[in-house]
Amino acid sequence: MLEQPSRRSFMKASTLAATTAAIATQVSRTAHAAGSDEIRVVLIGCGGRGTGAASNIMETKGNIKLVAVADAFPGRAASCIKQLERKYKDKVDVAADRVFTGLDAYKNAIDVDCDLVVIATPPAFKPQQFEYAVSRGRHIFSEKPVASDVAGVRRFMKAVEESKKKNLMVGIGLQRRHENQYKETIQRIHDGAIGDVICQRVYWNGGGIWWKGREQAANLMTPPEGLPKGMKVEPSEMAFQCNNWYHFNWLSGDQIVEQHIHNLDVGCWVKGEYPVECNGMGGRGQRLDGDATKSQIFDHTFCEYTFSDGTKMFSQGRHLANSWTNVSEFAHGSKGTADPSGRIMGENEFTFDKQRDQQGHQQEQHDLIEALMRGEIYNEGEYGAKSTFTAILGREACYSGQLIKWDELWEKGKDICPGIDSYTLDSDPPTMPGPTGEYPVPVPGEYTPYA
Repeated sequence: MLEQPSRRSFMKASTLAATTAAIATQVSRTAHAAGSDEIRVVLIGCGGRGTGAASNIMETKGNIKLVAVADAFPGRAASCIKQLERKYKDKVDVAADRVFTGLDAYKNAIDVDCDLVVIATPPAFKPQQFEYAVSRGRHIFSEKPVASDVAGVRRFMKAVEESKKKNLMVGIGLQRRHENQYKETIQRIHDGAIGDVICQRVYWNGGGIWWKGREQAANLMTPPEGLPKGMKVEPSEMAFQCNNWYHFNWLSGDQIVEQHIHNLDVGCWVKGEYPVECNGMGGRGQRLDGDATKSQIFDHTFCEYTFSDGTKMFSQGRHLANSWTNVSEFAHGSKGTADPSGRIMGENEFTFDKQRDQQGHQQEQHDLIEALMRGEIYNEGEYGAKSTFTAILGREACYSGQLIKWDELWEKGKDICPGIDSYTLDSDPPTMPGPTGEYPVPVPGEYTPYA
């Protein structure tokens, strides 16, 4: 049985180093000296964030070569390659036989001779893809969150332990940990600038997200060379959901997991540990006018996380039009208050006045590629998994209306996408529409968080 992760994973004295999870050790597979060696990259997931991550990597000082891509949909893979070739022609070498499509395409792509695998797929698929990349001895950058359910986090954590044994680089897309304004401010908090941290407030309040219809899924399933005249592609239910992945719990984990994880991660970083329990509430006030034929996720959540010393972290996450928008974090201490993104108020006032890292997505790739070039590695997999689990803890509290304890959820939490390794675009997804076309929506008081 996989050992349960400790909630206390950071020591104040080593926080600055932990922000990059850097333990300088020799890279076992490749040592890229002064940028002279080519770093061969494979991209798994060719959507906006995947294409963006590949672009960020190509903007680094590394001698980068994209050599293979994989995506569920032929149209998306072709669009990604075209976009990257237009801007980074010499850094893209993806022959037709190294473009792989389908839900199992990641294996073929990872099997291509490469140094670094970039995983930017919906959260549900990341554990199996990460696990396979580790088994093949690849260095990895994985976007956040790393899973959509408890079973997925357990699987990811087990693979993280294996990656450490193999001395593999693991970067996680929680980019605030690479931004200098966050690093310096949180170091000061850990050094006592605001005294004891009494409580925190974290927010991801926005106006909404995209929604994609079935016609777009059909277009993406059409091969780049097109179809015979008069022939159309009818998207399966799985294809529709995978293309519209944010709106399905099994794929995205809901807004608190997919987006609000950033702010929750900062709160745990500030505190130096993970919560022991959470209670919360939430629902669907506006989600696509309440139409459950289009989406099953909540559009607002509120959580009260409790740490081992009894202190609290209050969390707001929502997608509500014409409402207060705010994406931020605040820590309140016995000697002052801090905005971890660069300001401390109170006895030890501080304002970060150096050059800010405005593009965290870019900075995290600078850090990763430069480390590979130096022949050093770091591994961010553990905090990626634990921050994902923190977000899932909050979601399950909001869905159920119950007080959920970390250890109990870790032991008994559900697998909401069973058998995921065998899924194809022709499979029935784990969530299917009912007779009237509506998808099941969690109801507090009725939903159970346990298997």
